[in-house]
Amino acid sequence: MDLPKLAIASLGGTVSMQAQAAGEGVVPTISGATLLASVPELTTQAHVTVETLGMLPSASLDFEFLWSVLCWANYQIEQGAVGIVITQGTDTLEETATFFDLLWDHDEPLVLTGAMRSATEAGADGPGNLLDACRVGLTKSSRQRGVQVVMNGQIHSAQAVRKTDSMALQAFSSPIVGPTGLLMEGCVHYLRPTLQRNVLPLPMQTTQKVALLQASLSADTLLLENILTLGYDGLVIAGFGAGHLSETWTASVDAIAKKIPVIIATRCGSGSTARSTYGFKGGEMDLIRRGASMAGFVCPRKARILLWLLIGCRRQDDLARYLKEDVWFQQP
Repeated sequence: MDLPKLAIASLGGTVSMQAQAAGEGVVPTISGATLLASVPELTTQAHVTVETLGMLPSASLDFEFLWSVLCWANYQIEQGAVGIVITQGTDTLEETATFFDLLWDHDEPLVLTGAMRSATEAGADGPGNLLDACRVGLTKSSRQRGVQVVMNGQIHSAQAVRKTDSMALQAFSSPIVGPTGLLMEGCVHYLRPTLQRNVLPLPMQTTQKVALLQASLSADTLLLENILTLGYDGLVIAGFGAGHLSETWTASVDAIAKKIPVIIATRCGSGSTARSTYGFKGGEMDLIRRGASMAGFVCPRKARILLWLLIGCRRQDDLARYLKEDVWFQQP
């Protein structure tokens, strides 16, 4: 019988790394074809196309490169692929997933995966994660779910997933909502039904700049005061607690929010910003009155990507709609 077509792209990252010499540390060296050879059973499940699009640690990925990867993925769908799998480093995996998910307008799944252990390390998790990701990409129930991250036997939606541990195998989780599915005995099991997605058109410009600053105890305002002078088109602040700033930072937000979009997120790692609880100067009610938008459950890093894309699409006026909780964390 005819096997379904599956397209795999390798971008680099730990999953592709090995040491060139003892004591020198691991670097990206392993091609997509070599990664594919580590999971030979895939050849009995799909007709696989694999390409090495990069050999980069994920900290060095940028929007321009991801744009080219998106174009490659779109072309593979046009050529009949039923799913796309991309391997990359885990350091920016949650951000890459968000970038793709906001632009992925196909029913076919796009699945991201990587590894926490290098290819030559004992107990390397790359082959298992790749096989799991391919199983998700080939499963019909993965359709209309947008972009997902598969790591350590779990399936996470792009909106919710975060890297919450720097080196552990169980580095990825979805705070508050949990994974969307699990892989057990080689089978994909979804825990929630498909939900309506909000996809942006492709950006008309890519030169916009969005700054991300983090509030901290007794922090000075020098960078904040110069955001407009430096030519930034948007600003995201990882605020204290439920989205709060010091009084000195709050004074600067006034002038900035009159000129460019400002989003206040929480730096906590889990939970939402508030909207109508705290009334002190620098509390979320005060910041909203000054023109800032509250990120809700959207983490600061993902809020920056969302704002960058909205500005590129000239839809920054729609920011409030994309930050609504029922858009990012719908319930069945």
